[in-house]
Amino acid sequence: MRASERVHASLREDILAWRLVPGTVLSEVEQAQRLGVSRTPLREALGRLAAEGLAVVGKGRTLVVSDLSADDIRALFELREALETQAARLAARRRRPGVFEELRDRFEAAPELLTADDPGRTEYYRLAASLDAAVDEAMDSPYLLRSLQGLRTHAVRARRLSRDNLARLVKAAGEHRLITEAIIESDETLAAQATAVHLRASLATILASLTAPDHAPAAPEPAPEPAPQPAPQPAPHPNPVGV
Repeated sequence: MRASERVHASLREDILAWRLVPGTVLSEVEQAQRLGVSRTPLREALGRLAAEGLAVVGKGRTLVVSDLSADDIRALFELREALETQAARLAARRRRPGVFEELRDRFEAAPELLTADDPGRTEYYRLAASLDAAVDEAMDSPYLLRSLQGLRTHAVRARRLSRDNLARLVKAAGEHRLITEAIIESDETLAAQATAVHLRASLATILASLTAPDHAPAAPEPAPEPAPQPAPQPAPHPNPVGV
């Protein structure tokens, strides 16, 4: 993996997990030191974040983590409902046997993933991502998939605003299970309706979280420690061997 790709993946995950909250200045000097890279790959990574809408130009032309307002989230979910209900319909129509049966069983046991040992709900959200991936493959619609992929980054970021609402996460697991059952039964209408119900409930929870005194998710995962600086090296030999 190229340095710029590694840096992009690291910064992207920090933003999605709310370790870097909206408004955080993405200083080239600070981030290059923290991630242990030069400024060239960092600039490439920051450019990709800006293209994805995760970073915007702030004061002094420095990039900052983009905001995620209530209006942004409403607009996001309006489009999600339009696209994801159709994706669920197609997945129910074209599903592969076995995949969704396994996911149904995993969502049945999903509350067991919500433990104090995983405050970031990593395993829970990994399971949710597995359903997204299964629907993407089952629907077999490249143009719809391309549109959905453009939404997923922002959907993941918004979704994690609910990670400390255990009651909501348990209920969401049941909603996901109903979606898988509808797909298993090839019930296109139920699959679409269950998806819409899930998205509307999620939207209501996320919007409510924005009115809390501190709407960023509590107990964020710690940011990585700054990369250790290399120890001073002796002066190079007059005729060094190329590396």
